[in-house]
Amino acid sequence: MPWWGWILVGTLLLAGELFVVEADFYLVFLGFAAVAVGVLDLAGLGGPLWLEWLAFAAIAGFSTVFFRQRVYKRLRPAGGDVGNSVVGQFAVVPRELAAGARGQVELRGTAWSARNVGAAALPAGARARVTRVDGLVLEVRAD
Repeated sequence: MPWWGWILVGTLLLAGELFVVEADFYLVFLGFAAVAVGVLDLAGLGGPLWLEWLAFAAIAGFSTVFFRQRVYKRLRPAGGDVGNSVVGQFAVVPRELAAGARGQVELRGTAWSARNVGAAALPAGARARVTRVDGLVLEVRAD
């Protein structure tokens, strides 16, 4: 393949990751490898077609295994924890929630998993105060 073919394929792979599909950053490293082989070929360091494909596979595999996770975490950090942002707010109990039981509540227009940590059952339609967040489970009690 000519040097410009590798660079074209690499550019298309990079654009595909950025604008078309969400491939968890794999296409970025395939695109990088294709562009790198094109640059090597342009610099006169290419070789027979089988060697270019071998270089492409080696660069793509090495960069994916050793750099993808680090780059992905840096550019796309994990979603924030719910933390204490909802503690003290009121949720609505759509169905009765017995004391100590798990169920669902509605808060900010979204259904959440919840655990009634109070001594009394929460009837359907009642408001419950969020006292603590345990992962994605809200601990609630009657207000």
